[in-house]
Amino acid sequence: MVAAIAVPALHSQATPHVQAATLASAAGQQARVPQRPAPTRPQRSVQPTRPTTVPLPAPVQVSATERAAQRALDERIQDLGRAFPGEVGIAVRDIETGYVASWNGGRLFPQQSVSKFWVSLTTLDAVDRGRLSLDRRVTLTNEDLTLFSQPIAQQIGSNGYTTTLRDLMTRAITRSDNTANDALLWQAGGPEAVRAFIARAGIEGVRFGPGERLLQSQIAGVRWNQAMSRRGAFETARNAVPASTRRRLFEDYIDDPMDGASPLGLTQGLAMLQRGELLSPASTRHMISTLRATRTGPNRLAGGLAPGWTIGHKTGTGQVFNGTQAGYNDIGIITSPDGRHYALAVMIGRVSVPLGVRMTLMNNVTRAAIQYHDARR
Repeated sequence: MVAAIAVPALHSQATPHVQAATLASAAGQQARVPQRPAPTRPQRSVQPTRPTTVPLPAPVQVSATERAAQRALDERIQDLGRAFPGEVGIAVRDIETGYVASWNGGRLFPQQSVSKFWVSLTTLDAVDRGRLSLDRRVTLTNEDLTLFSQPIAQQIGSNGYTTTLRDLMTRAITRSDNTANDALLWQAGGPEAVRAFIARAGIEGVRFGPGERLLQSQIAGVRWNQAMSRRGAFETARNAVPASTRRRLFEDYIDDPMDGASPLGLTQGLAMLQRGELLSPASTRHMISTLRATRTGPNRLAGGLAPGWTIGHKTGTGQVFNGTQAGYNDIGIITSPDGRHYALAVMIGRVSVPLGVRMTLMNNVTRAAIQYHDARR
């Protein structure tokens, strides 16, 4: 039986997972994915940031029609946020003009799998710098499995499973595969590499956690061991933790999430991606096309699309304790039939209302952005 522990003891546990292989490998080189050394306790403070170095478009004269559209969007977002029976942050950003409407826009909410967005961006940045290739081959074994959603586990046999970074990225974004994402994370250089990428980009209000296993274990109050990657083992260990300990750690996480991000910071990153300010043109196209292939959350932001509109997005879904969920999210870029782009983020922190109510909120945020677009025209 896995013993329940307080958070401070987590740092002493060795956590098997993928270690970054030599980054200066050539395209097509195969690497066996080794284990990384014991992690240190992740920092819970906000990662250092600097002012965005890429300026917004120069101010232009705003027409009466534009002002009316902005005012209507802001009022609608305020109404949606105020009426929602849970803790929520919302942001809608006009990528071309820079105008943004938000509710709780600067507050940090648990990202959960939304953080996979940053792992893929960091990987593509390493590709652009010549340190990685998406065709680089890696071999995963049962020692690389994580927990919760990991469809790739079905491919890993006694001899492991060899694939490419390109495939891992596709699985991480489109299917929210935790094992694929953790493997990609350590090939890209680990959490510190992701934090460094966010800081270099000047994106404010975004933290990055310690990786899937440590993040979820700390929220639940258990010590990770690789046996927990087997189906149901993590849940069994979690259920053995005293309810008072679980509640305290669960609430602490929501109040001060180590992987927290603000709706404004998330839409800033999405807008910079769409404008080509984060990656090379080829990597920008690859990231956006991968987001557009996402299969998870078809009834979240995507559920509010009008005919002719498209979306590229990434969902996130957190643990549940006593009927309350810590993180139910979706972020993305919607594109109008005439080629205008809008970055959206809906981050739900502490919530217990039915899924349908949450999805309706996300649908309505998408509809509000589309109504703003139509009003501007």
